[in-house]
Amino acid sequence: MTAYKKRLLLVEDEETLRSTLRLNFELEGYSVTTAVRGSEALERIRGARFDVIVLDVMLPDVDGFTICETIRLEGNTTPVLFLTARTLPQERIRGLRSGDDYLGKPFDLEELLLRVGKLMTRGLEASSGIGPTQRSFGTNQVDFESYDVVGQRGVVKRLTQREILLLKLLMDRENEVVSREEILQKVWGYDVFPTTRTIDNFIVAFRKYFEPDPKLPRHFHSIRGVGYKFTS
Repeated sequence: MTAYKKRLLLVEDEETLRSTLRLNFELEGYSVTTAVRGSEALERIRGARFDVIVLDVMLPDVDGFTICETIRLEGNTTPVLFLTARTLPQERIRGLRSGDDYLGKPFDLEELLLRVGKLMTRGLEASSGIGPTQRSFGTNQVDFESYDVVGQRGVVKRLTQREILLLKLLMDRENEVVSREEILQKVWGYDVFPTTRTIDNFIVAFRKYFEPDPKLPRHFHSIRGVGYKFTS
């Protein structure tokens, strides 16, 4: 029987470092896939399963933070280690909120390999578990896996994928204002260019589904000139 080969995605735009890291990961027994651009990394992640992702932050077209936050929104829980020269406290905090580990450049190769190995083990152990897929607020219930919601007066409705993604983004960031630009990037992606009016229409629909009085919203708030906020 062929032994399972652990799959690693390496996202790094600096060619020499990418080649060196790939060689060392392969010597550790990993099957390594690489990506150079942020959009390429998203394509790789959406098209295949990986056991761990090593992710630079400063990438062409889509930065590493946005990549990680986007795949988390889409339900991907693959362990992510940020490997980056961006080491300010607020940057580390943002990375650790969405990812699993954070290592600054320059780095010690042995430390990197140990950190990746631990993430790999943790990810494989966690893959047999099932995370929470349901949330409730007020009298409403949301199932992010089936896309079914129970709204006001017990009305059951099946949302579209885009509605679920927007709902999850807002609920995951409860009490925070999420900008229109971030919503368009993470829910609509980089190849679609809807107007901000499109988001307004989704918020109006959410109020009809979930608010006792859509004209006096308790849960879905528009923050003029900035974005939107969810409160339970």
